[in-house]
Amino acid sequence: MLSRFSAVVFLSLASFAPAAQAQDLTEERVQELVLETILENPEIIRQAITILQQREEDAAANAAQATLETQRQLLEGDPNAPVLGNPDGDVTVVEFFDYNCPYCKQAGKAVEELIASDPNVRVVYREWPILSEGSVFASRAALASREQGKYEEFHWELMAQRGRLDEASVLKVAEKVGLDIDQLKADMESPEVEEHISTTNSLAKTLGFGGTPSFIIGDELVPGMIELTAMQQLVEAARSAE
Repeated sequence: MLSRFSAVVFLSLASFAPAAQAQDLTEERVQELVLETILENPEIIRQAITILQQREEDAAANAAQATLETQRQLLEGDPNAPVLGNPDGDVTVVEFFDYNCPYCKQAGKAVEELIASDPNVRVVYREWPILSEGSVFASRAALASREQGKYEEFHWELMAQRGRLDEASVLKVAEKVGLDIDQLKADMESPEVEEHISTTNSLAKTLGFGGTPSFIIGDELVPGMIELTAMQQLVEAARSAE
């Protein structure tokens, strides 16, 4: 079987060769032609790599869209995912984030403004702690704070912190918002907390997200930082499409 690279170069060669001749090429002859062509035209390597990259990007995009369609109910309606804004809003924004991500903190301000300015938007949070052990501790603590009805307050306080969050700084914030620390630590080990983070990791992987923050707004997958204006435009586009 031809290697992927050889196959791509073969397709390039075949486009210049007569149909009958191209059909008669053996694998050995293809490899000879590949080598000859590369030696004579080094730029064909760049062309072949570009073709391969485009195919991989197209395949990844198709897979991500398929995941969005098949997993939309989980992404938007998972009862084990925190929801801020209007729980019955007509447009859902899903955010994958890490408390130690500076871009997430910046995007968090835009999300907060979006919630304040749009009474019909709901925001689903997928805690995705990928940057450090401190990130994992912060996410577990935030998810556990739901048992004490403090998620929203705790979330915004964690987002407002400067510098890297670790166990000590997270617990300091927890005390500030009035959480029972002993209960918090116990609830951090709950199956619900573990399941949320595990599901988030799986969804992020199949959606092709490579880092935080990453958003889903309507049918749009938005990896990376997004400003308030662009966020509002995507929300309105999703609203109009319904």
